[in-house]
Amino acid sequence: MNLLGLAWRSLLNRRFAVILTVCTIALSIGLLVLVEQLRSEVRTGFHRSVSGVDLIVGARTSPVQLLLYSVFGIGDATNDISWETFEQLKVLPQVDWAIPMALGDSFRGFRVMGTSRDFFEHYRFGNRESLSVARGEIFDDLFEVVIGAQVARQLGYDLGDHIVLAHGTGNVALQAHDDHPFTISGILAPTGTPVDQQLYISLAAHRAIHIGWETGVQRPGATIDPEAARDRADELRPNAITALLLGLNTRAAVFDLQRVINRYRPEALTAIMPGITLQQLWRITGLAEQVLRVVAALVVLAGLLGMLTVLLTTLSERRREMAILRANGARPWQISSLLVFEAGLIAAAGIVLGVVLALVVQRAAAPWLLANYGLHVGLSWPEPWQLGVLGIIFLAALLIALVPAFMAYRRTLSDGMQVKT
Repeated sequence: MNLLGLAWRSLLNRRFAVILTVCTIALSIGLLVLVEQLRSEVRTGFHRSVSGVDLIVGARTSPVQLLLYSVFGIGDATNDISWETFEQLKVLPQVDWAIPMALGDSFRGFRVMGTSRDFFEHYRFGNRESLSVARGEIFDDLFEVVIGAQVARQLGYDLGDHIVLAHGTGNVALQAHDDHPFTISGILAPTGTPVDQQLYISLAAHRAIHIGWETGVQRPGATIDPEAARDRADELRPNAITALLLGLNTRAAVFDLQRVINRYRPEALTAIMPGITLQQLWRITGLAEQVLRVVAALVVLAGLLGMLTVLLTTLSERRREMAILRANGARPWQISSLLVFEAGLIAAAGIVLGVVLALVVQRAAAPWLLANYGLHVGLSWPEPWQLGVLGIIFLAALLIALVPAFMAYRRTLSDGMQVKT
């Protein structure tokens, strides 16, 4: 206890250099913990985004790209699927339900999805949790829209407000469907998934607002009047959709149906299983994760070497202090232990401060990840293996402190009391 108190008072006497050293170690520890925490939380967020979907079907493309644009709203489709193909796939004996997805529009940077009521009935997230409407109801009128919780929160919209959708998925609306305004009929409950980042309209509405846009731009006089569209609502259906989600009667049929769809002759299709494709995504990003880990480890090593530099630098300045301690009866091993105690206090303070810093940054980054990617990242304490790594770092700091401790051990009382000129 005397050595511990003496070490504490010695650190306070050199507080400026000690604070800088603690901050250096804290930043390195914070980076190491933050990389692991965000990696784990982002993976959990991706897995939470879709549950209970056996197959995702889109036009021929890479499995990862299909997963990203159909579930996470990242990127765009290379092509569409004809409506006839959707009708043929949904009536296959293995299929229990099918959710069509028609993309291509946006509202102030948020994606708009044309879909059916099956989306709200069968789509699952997290631990097979179903979607629910916090306020209002699912679209009943042709030109009604349901918005995600994050859309309502960020843009400040409420039930009954009128909005105009934009053609295209960019953040800047160059062409708007201003002749077909929509009324917000419902606001979904928060899910912490990309569902919160989208707006939902019926497939009939999606077709109605795109009549006359077949070439990508609006043809003058070719659009349909809103009232006429309401009268023909039962006849309106899209010519094509972007993707569809399939739920099967039995999971045992998923591989056979996937093979059938991938060999579908009328048009080139890609069918993927979300879980397996997520693993492919992790393999793609695995190299970047390893690089981040190596960089974080090197930063931690640099922090520990910085602590060693401070201890060695101050060691020469403290020769007379150590000689006085020896003259007052301190043994050589006690002098060495004093330096080890000081290193332990510095390392412990840096580790604790680093973990706190990582949690603060994680908390600050959570709204940004939710707003831009629809991923809910919660606060979580480091896992047991991560605490084990921090313990190893603490032991490494003590081992590094043995270098100046051994040097102090070998110095004699006469060397400390000499006055050099």
